[in-house]
Amino acid sequence: MSDVAKAVEECARAAKQAAPSLATATDQAIDAALSAMAERLLAHRDEVLEANRADVAKATEEGMSAGLLDRLTITDERLTGMAEQLRLLAGAPHQERSIELSTLDGGLRLVERRRPVGVIGANYEARPNVTVDVASQLVKSRNGGVLRTGSAALGSAQRLLDVVIAPALAEAGIDADVIQLVPRVEREAAAALVSLPGLVPLVILRGSGESTRKLATEAALHGVGTLAHADGGGVLYVDAAADAAKVRDLVSASLDRLGVCNRLNLLLIHTDAHDALWPSITEALTERGVTPSLAPHEHAIGYEWALDSDNEATVTVAQVASLTEAVSIANDRTSGLAAGIATEDSAAAEAFFDGYTGTGVFWNAPTRLLDGFKLLAVPETGINLDNVPGPRGPVTYTDLYVRQYAVLPA
Repeated sequence: MSDVAKAVEECARAAKQAAPSLATATDQAIDAALSAMAERLLAHRDEVLEANRADVAKATEEGMSAGLLDRLTITDERLTGMAEQLRLLAGAPHQERSIELSTLDGGLRLVERRRPVGVIGANYEARPNVTVDVASQLVKSRNGGVLRTGSAALGSAQRLLDVVIAPALAEAGIDADVIQLVPRVEREAAAALVSLPGLVPLVILRGSGESTRKLATEAALHGVGTLAHADGGGVLYVDAAADAAKVRDLVSASLDRLGVCNRLNLLLIHTDAHDALWPSITEALTERGVTPSLAPHEHAIGYEWALDSDNEATVTVAQVASLTEAVSIANDRTSGLAAGIATEDSAAAEAFFDGYTGTGVFWNAPTRLLDGFKLLAVPETGINLDNVPGPRGPVTYTDLYVRQYAVLPA
């Protein structure tokens, strides 16, 4: 076993050993830990921002793109927002741990018990805020965690663990070892994390599509389950009955950040509306510093610009002859993350909602809203796109449990 694999396994064993401390903690202790994280984040603001500035400076020197640098950066405002999310999570209701289902023959009671998974892994890109998002969700759901982030954000993540997460857990009487951060930067650490079914039976995967799919395949070989957030890219279909002012606002609101998964990626415009609406759309793109990629395209229609460091500030634009064509493109040629329709025709909106099979669908609203905090008022561990029963869309603490059926006497 390599040194990297040993380091990951040590983290997993430490988290598993500490997990009962969290699984048996009271609701009050868990919420106290989350509240303490919020307070410590604000109290240690300067230390966290200092560590993040060092990460950003190093990444800038190494040529990281503007969009990815934006994801890496913790601004003063974003730090305050992270603290506010922690406070909201602390105040969110806990899952019912036992639910009465029915009465069986002989008067026996059938109860569904919701138990923690145990230890959940998370492999994610260079976004320091995700360290807090994921750790807090795991704590709220009573699961231990082994976190592995990209090398660019490791300094920020380590500081967040050392001065925010671990001390807050300890203050609440919870074993701080329950949340582990892999200290190695090698990519091998990600493969090691998905190869420990006895220690980490479930791993949350976030990152670029190709690397995440490879890790999901590797995990399956070892019998490790995954919740994968592999691809992104929002779609906006501009219907023939769209309002020009609303379209302009939607395009602008969908491009406020370029390095995120739910940004506008593909703009489909009904041919009948194109010429009338194009001037206002162009204004919105210009204001955001975004270049339209027009036909004939030298790339796939659903090409994800957020993963292209040289062309992040690009949106694919294509004309379509009908709503049916737009739905077909959104279903078959994009990730299935999110798609919206701009229209004043309620029948067209209903047809779009019925036809689109992706995770989030929007009417005169930006796909940027597909986010755990924006939709559900709690942070997310990621957005799951699987077309199977189970957590789909923003995954939060309410999804991170396993069912246990209990039969009891009346």
